[in-house]
Amino acid sequence: MNSEEEFYDAETGLESDDSCEVSFKDALVFDGTKASDGSTTRENGVWERRKSLPAEMISRNNFSVWSILKKCIGMELSKIAMPVVFNEPLSFLQRISEYMEHTHLIHEACSLSDSIDRMQVVAAFAVSSVASQWERTGKPFNPLLGETYELIREDEGYRLISEQVSHHPPVSAFHAQSLKEEFEFHGSIYPKLKFWGKSVEAEPKGTMTLELLKHKEAYTWTNPMCCVHNIILGKLWIEQYGTVEIINHRCVDNTGDKCVLTFKPCGMFGKELHRVEGHIQDRSKKKRRVIYGKWTECMYSVDPRLYETYRKSEKRAAGEPKKLRTEQSCEGEDADEMPEVQETVTVIPGSALLWRITPRPAHSAQMYNFTSFAMTLNELEPDMERLLPPTDCRLRPDIRAMESGDIDAASNEKERLEEKQRAARRERSVEEEEWTTRWFQLGTNPHTGAEDWLYTGGYFDRNYTHCPNIY
Repeated sequence: MNSEEEFYDAETGLESDDSCEVSFKDALVFDGTKASDGSTTRENGVWERRKSLPAEMISRNNFSVWSILKKCIGMELSKIAMPVVFNEPLSFLQRISEYMEHTHLIHEACSLSDSIDRMQVVAAFAVSSVASQWERTGKPFNPLLGETYELIREDEGYRLISEQVSHHPPVSAFHAQSLKEEFEFHGSIYPKLKFWGKSVEAEPKGTMTLELLKHKEAYTWTNPMCCVHNIILGKLWIEQYGTVEIINHRCVDNTGDKCVLTFKPCGMFGKELHRVEGHIQDRSKKKRRVIYGKWTECMYSVDPRLYETYRKSEKRAAGEPKKLRTEQSCEGEDADEMPEVQETVTVIPGSALLWRITPRPAHSAQMYNFTSFAMTLNELEPDMERLLPPTDCRLRPDIRAMESGDIDAASNEKERLEEKQRAARRERSVEEEEWTTRWFQLGTNPHTGAEDWLYTGGYFDRNYTHCPNIY
C-alpha cells in the first residue's frame, strides 16, 4: 500500500449539553450573524441549497476497525487502507472548506476600527473553524494527488480553491479570498496521526493565515491537537487540546497584539471537556481581554478585571478545593470512558458574545452528523459541472456513490481510483517525470518566514485544458 491511502482522523464528539440555551441577559452581543450583503433569504430564482443528502448514513455495525489497526499501535498511520464504510461522503479538501462556515466573523473583524476588537473576533473565528469536527464519526476520503475543490459563496462574499499538492507526505493547500478584496485566508495542512490502542492522536501540521487587507494586518495560528477516543469499542468521542497562539504580524497601530488560547483536555472527571480559555495581550504582555467558552458551542470576551473579580467570588463561594490532576493524554490511559458533559458555559456579567455555533439540522445523526453547511459541499448546482475542472471533488465517483448509499460501488470506485493513481506514479517514475502542481507552489510565508504552499492565481480564469485526468 502507498501513502495516498493514509488514514485521516475520524473526528467525533459528545452529545450536546445545550449550553447555548442559557440566559444571555448579562452578555453584550457582537452583531455578526448576517451575510456580508445583509441578506437573510435566498429566493426569487436564487439557488436554494439542499438540506439533506440523497441517502442516509451507511451502517457500520457489521464492520470492525480492530482487525486493521491492531498491528499499528504507537505508529504513525501512514500506508493504512481503510474500508470505505468508515468514510463520510466528503473529501478532506471539502472538510477543509468547513473552516469557512462562520465567515461572517471575518467580515465582522474587517468592519471594526479597534485592533483588540478585531483580534477577539479573529480568535472566535479560529475556534469556530474546528467546531464542525464535533460528533463527526467518519473520516473524509483521502484526496488524490492533483484533486481540487472550489467553493463560491456570493451571498457570504468569498470564494475558495484547494488542491492536493503532495501525496508523500499528504499535504492539502487552500486559499480563500473576499469577493470585495477585504480579506484572504490561506494555509496548507499535513495531519500526522498516531494510533495508541484505543485512540488516535492527530497533530495538525500547517499554519493558518488570515489577512485583513484594509487594515494591513495578518494573523497566523496553528490548530489544536485532537484525540479521538474509543476507536475499537464504545462510543467515539473527541477532545481537542493544546495552546493556540494567534499573532498579529502587521498591526497598523503597532500594539503587538497576541491572543493565547488554551484548548483544555477533559481531565479526570471531564470537567474541562470542550472548554477554551485564554487572553489577548499587547506588546507589554498586559492582558486586554479574557476569552472563554467551548469550541462546541460559543465563545465570550470579558474585561480581565471583571474576570478576576468573578473567579475570586467563585472561589470564596465554593471554598478552596484540593488541587486535582486535570490533564489527560492519549498515551497510557487506563480507560477511555466517555466523560459526562459538565454544566454549560457560565456567562460572566459584562461579557460580550463573540460567536455561537449554528445548530445542526434535526436529521444530522442520520446524515453522518453533518452540519447544514457540510450537507451542501458535494452538491452539483445547476450548470456547475460544465464550469468545473475535471479534478474537482464533486466529480469523484466513489464519493458520489457513497453519498447515494451504494457502498459496493463506492468501494469498487475507491479501489479503481487508488490503483489508477499508483499506475500514474509508476509511469512518471519510468519516464523520470516530476509531478507539477497546478494552482499552488512551495514558497515562504511572508509573515512567518516558514515554508508554505502559496496560491499562484489563475484558477478562476476557467482554463482547465491542462488539468490531469485523475478520475
